[in-house]
Amino acid sequence: MYTRKRWTDLTVTQRVAVTILSTVQLSLLCATLLDIYRRPPEQIRGSKPVWTALSFINFFGPIAYFTYGIRR
Repeated sequence: MYTRKRWTDLTVTQRVAVTILSTVQLSLLCATLLDIYRRPPEQIRGSKPVWTALSFINFFGPIAYFTYGIRR
């Protein structure tokens, strides 16, 4: 049966990987939310509340917003 690992059970490499991925995820989320907040609604495809909710989907949401959500 699977047992959950604790932070202390992880190797140094695994801890570094988790830390880096978490930092990237939070940075993408912050950048997305700031862009949604500052950008006028006319420059966003769809509604701001929908993109705000979608941005909380790990990695996929922010990347989708910057790829498809901004009118160029």
